[in-house]
Amino acid sequence: MAETNHSVTTVKEFILFGITDRSELQVPLFVLFLLIYVTTVMGNLGIFVLIRTDIHLHTPMYFFLSHLAFIDLSYSSVIAPKMLANLLALKKTISYNACAAQLVGFLTCMITECFLLAVMAYDRYMAICKPLLYQTIMSQRACILLVAGPYVYSIFAALFHMIITFRLSFCSAVINHFYCDELALLELSCSNTSINRILIYAFAGFDSCSLLVVLISYIFIVSTILRIRSVQGRSKAFSTCASHLTAVTIFYATLMFMYLQPSTTHSLGTDKIASVFYTLVIPMLNPLIYSLRNKEVKDALKRTTKRMMAICQFASDGHLPMNM
Repeated sequence: MAETNHSVTTVKEFILFGITDRSELQVPLFVLFLLIYVTTVMGNLGIFVLIRTDIHLHTPMYFFLSHLAFIDLSYSSVIAPKMLANLLALKKTISYNACAAQLVGFLTCMITECFLLAVMAYDRYMAICKPLLYQTIMSQRACILLVAGPYVYSIFAALFHMIITFRLSFCSAVINHFYCDELALLELSCSNTSINRILIYAFAGFDSCSLLVVLISYIFIVSTILRIRSVQGRSKAFSTCASHLTAVTIFYATLMFMYLQPSTTHSLGTDKIASVFYTLVIPMLNPLIYSLRNKEVKDALKRTTKRMMAICQFASDGHLPMNM
């Protein structure tokens, strides 16, 4: 009977409230997020192409990194274009089907990144703790399976979340967010959403196993590094996982800040800030973290730059440099 007090409407499109309703901030935010998005696209696409074209980076660690770059690029592209358009639009809408597609894309990328970071932690564990077995265990077939698993699971999980969310009846079409977030959509529903929330937390509990894999892997990694007698050996071993540990720390710290806040201090404003960070800022930071802290990536970038300069020179005068 309680549901009859609500006016159920047939929703054909949603209105995205956005980051802020202050009109004087719309253009500055557009410029800021456009710069972030362009940097994200260039950085992740650059990392992806560099790893695929430089034979020196055809190792399991960089194979996983190329997929992380692809996911970060996709992650940001699912959210940023529509958010940028709505910052300048008078009518900040998204169609019903586009909202469903955005939710699927967002959840697919987020879940895949969680498990891909866990796979990368396992790879570092094998490289540092089991170096004699590394080449055998981390074979090409094993690497493909370790990447395919997160993709397949995340797609099915995202589709399941989308189906149970969009089967609900909606009393309002105004989403108090800058993208189609599942929890924000549940707030619009006239239906009983208790089952949805239970399933969300159940999936979140399973997805948190990825963090457990990361923690266990790094416990063994740190333990192994501390047993190395030479300072140079410890430094070299730690440098192989420093970039990944930095990326993991930033990613999971942001998620925990968002989802583990006390209910007394939890607010939609902090949710939006955290969402901006893990959907736009982190995908921009990851290429910088892996390129600036990784000598092999920097060396590959120098080789690629030299090759590109040689190709440009050949195109202009028909002669290749002798050092090619």
